[in-house]
Amino acid sequence: MDPAVRFPSVAHLQEHAHKRIPHFAWEYLDSGEMAEAARNNNIDALQQITLTPRFMKGLIAPDVSTELFGHAYSAPIGIAPIGLTGLIWPGADHALARCGASANIPYVASTVSTGLAEEIGPVADGYGWFQLYPPRDTAQRDDLLQRVADAGFTTIVVTADVPAPSRRARQTRARIAIPPRITPKLIAQTLRRPAWALGTLRHGLPRFKTLGKYHDESSMRASAGFVGASLGGTLDWKYFQEVCEQWDGPVILKGVLHPDDAEMAIDHGGAGVVVSNHGGRQLDSAPAPITALPAIVARISGRGAVMFDSGIRSGLDVARAIALGADMTFSGRSFMLGLGAMGAAGPEHVAALLRRELVTVMHQLGCETLSELRELEVGRR
Repeated sequence: MDPAVRFPSVAHLQEHAHKRIPHFAWEYLDSGEMAEAARNNNIDALQQITLTPRFMKGLIAPDVSTELFGHAYSAPIGIAPIGLTGLIWPGADHALARCGASANIPYVASTVSTGLAEEIGPVADGYGWFQLYPPRDTAQRDDLLQRVADAGFTTIVVTADVPAPSRRARQTRARIAIPPRITPKLIAQTLRRPAWALGTLRHGLPRFKTLGKYHDESSMRASAGFVGASLGGTLDWKYFQEVCEQWDGPVILKGVLHPDDAEMAIDHGGAGVVVSNHGGRQLDSAPAPITALPAIVARISGRGAVMFDSGIRSGLDVARAIALGADMTFSGRSFMLGLGAMGAAGPEHVAALLRRELVTVMHQLGCETLSELRELEVGRR
């Protein structure tokens, strides 16, 4: 069956992916922090945004292409960074990187994804960005930045909103651990998902391959210990400015929810910010990023790019964020749901789906360009 018919929305992909991803991996992908109010509010707050259409425009041909940091993209849609990608779906990193290159959209590889930066960068073919969980050891940081530059990544995304591990109750109950505890229950969950199990046999158990240079990569337990002890927790403006000075290209600060932080990021050398609450996975009382977006746009518009993630599930959601001033939007879960539902072909289906939906929405709104979309009257239900 034609994927466009079988999976006409991200919701349909989610329904099928849930049947193919083992329970413990599903809980890692789908869960938020504690009561999951922030995760759910991200989606609900987007649904509250209304866009007033303008008619009588005659025949229009919406153009959703955009340019950012001198690079042309087919749409204001990108693949957000995701940790432990290979746990969610085997071979995820290469599939996501190929999607970035084939769909002409930015793909952001995570420091704690399970692909090797030196392998993923060339696959992304100039569309790869790299999300940096800041190493406490600046020598490791500098080496890592040089490695990803050599691998062809163009943009660094420094994550600010993980100062410490969060408490994700669903993940705790699912007994998610690094390395996974091989129990009868885990084996049973895996056997009920044969496509995932066969893919894992082919690709191997997930590891933090990019970080393997800095610790004993043969032990996943040691790898997880390294991540906990060596990444994050010490990020400040001095550190961020040092990254900006070292990197020969744009540096973005991700996880910004306050206009003052956005302005400080630009003042310290950043090229822009991502308005995000980490998909509702870090602080359950954090505001929905779509509610924080307008004030941040107002503060730094013209000085730096403003990007958005957390809650994007459709082309209409993309249009809502663009109408409120975003230059680019990102989704992580949507692309992983595509992988879970369709395997390696899933991410490209998601990219095409979101782009088609955005074009359709722009037709309905009477907008031929993204600039016209930003001029619409925006309200709330």
